[in-house]
Amino acid sequence: MDLIIIGLLGGLITGISPCILPVLPVIFLTGGAQSARFEGDAKTKPARRSRPYLVILGLVISFTLVTLVGSLVLGLLNLPQDVIRWVGIAVLILIGVGLLIPRFEQLLEKPFQWLPRREVQNRGSGFGVGLALGAVFVPCAGPVLAAIIVAGATGRIGVDTVLLTASFAIGVAIPLLVFALAGRGLVERIRAFRSRERGLRIAAGVAMLALAVGLAFNVPQALQRLVPDYTAQLQRDLTDNDQAARALGLGGLVTDENRDLDKCTNGADQLESCGTAPSIKGIEKWLNTPGGEAIDLKELRGKVVLIDFWAYSCINCQRSIPHVVAWDKAYRDAGLEVIGIHSPEYAFEKDAANVEAGARDFGITYPVALDNNLATWTNYRNRYWPAHYLIDAQGTVRHIAFGEGNYAATEKMIRELLTDANPSVSLPAATNVTDETPELGSTTPETFLGSSKDVNFAGPGQYRAGEGQFTAPADQAADTFALDGAWNVQTQFVTPAADTGRIVLTYRASEVRIVAAGQGTIQVDVDGKKSSIDVGGTPRSYAVIERGEARQGTITLEVPKGVEAYSFTFG
Repeated sequence: MDLIIIGLLGGLITGISPCILPVLPVIFLTGGAQSARFEGDAKTKPARRSRPYLVILGLVISFTLVTLVGSLVLGLLNLPQDVIRWVGIAVLILIGVGLLIPRFEQLLEKPFQWLPRREVQNRGSGFGVGLALGAVFVPCAGPVLAAIIVAGATGRIGVDTVLLTASFAIGVAIPLLVFALAGRGLVERIRAFRSRERGLRIAAGVAMLALAVGLAFNVPQALQRLVPDYTAQLQRDLTDNDQAARALGLGGLVTDENRDLDKCTNGADQLESCGTAPSIKGIEKWLNTPGGEAIDLKELRGKVVLIDFWAYSCINCQRSIPHVVAWDKAYRDAGLEVIGIHSPEYAFEKDAANVEAGARDFGITYPVALDNNLATWTNYRNRYWPAHYLIDAQGTVRHIAFGEGNYAATEKMIRELLTDANPSVSLPAATNVTDETPELGSTTPETFLGSSKDVNFAGPGQYRAGEGQFTAPADQAADTFALDGAWNVQTQFVTPAADTGRIVLTYRASEVRIVAAGQGTIQVDVDGKKSSIDVGGTPRSYAVIERGEARQGTITLEVPKGVEAYSFTFG
């Protein structure tokens, strides 16, 4: 019941949020106005009075199915993740053109002539319009919708998730249905509209085509940036409490297996007791185990286990891994088992060869599990790179540390647990790896260059996927990046569309690295000091500024065609 109430309220709040604005004209005209009673020629066939309900029903059904199982189905069919969206846009275009050109509508209807005409005309039920809208409908991703998306993407779809999704979709649908019915009432009350059924059809077609074009060029996202989200505080008030957190549990993924992890305090300096460690599951491949055999935590009882969630291109992990490698070398013979759970941020980090190369570069010889579907990540309800889970010899989680730092406390607790497990153990001296964790807020945040994760683009103009011409601003804000020249922006990387392109980066850091792939030489200018980076092969991290004194300034990179730039990380 908590899930249903939270889903309904979350949907209602989303249904009045600014991100709904792009679909309102289509809902008003196709769902509402076309179901009105018109005066005039008796031959005019009116749309069904149930049309608003059927448009919204179609939207709810397709939105629910796409959100829950769309990603999984496309993955099984080896299809691009955005194919459903493009199919939906294409259907909207076809329906829009059919509204404008009756002969085109008749052409579309020919394959369905064996059905009653009323069922296939857009003036009929409207259910097909709703199905197309639901496939392209992308409401603001508040905490409730985010929980649903995580569950759908990771394949953990149970009764709770279905209930949450259905109640959320119904909550969103209520304001849209009210708007559609209001549209019908308005048309029926204003005499000027009553004899203009054809004019309203044309208006509906134009609105539908405008929505389709806007979706193709990501106009709704731009609108969301321009219009303040007046519902953000309502979303926070709904979910920022213990009851909602327990009910949502990262997309309904709180289970008996991981529920007690909440008993651990992040970064505590004393051992705690946080329930039996959740299992390691859904692993695609194991590295550094005999014959690639899987590891079962139950078989490690009697040993102290450290689980490290990491990703090889994450700079936070790169600074943390030397500590984990040192602990493995120092305490392996004393009974410590280190397991690296590689949970990818990028698609290229799912490639086993890339992970193997990364592990070699870091000197990792302990077992590494490729958690490409984030199954173990989800089972631990993890949210951070890196994250350390320390498990005692009885299989109980005794300490959790998210992010960088806290290394001395973690090592102290490793030593305590090893002694508890074997009082006669002889422990070596504590490791002495320098903690290079930057002071919070002292460096430029990680900067992603792909369109899907951009947060600090300096402009000017919009930043969206596709080829475009960019100009770096004369006065660029701190901690931002800008492109200059012709670039092809993809969801995860950028690559020059001409022979070369420039990236201008303003930074604060003692170390700067770029994740890049392809083949070519990047020319680097750091505040007038020139150097070059030879890029070759699969994506990996390259040093732009080697570790030294903290400083700030501007970096200009001349990137040749054939090189893909993914992100900048800072230390």
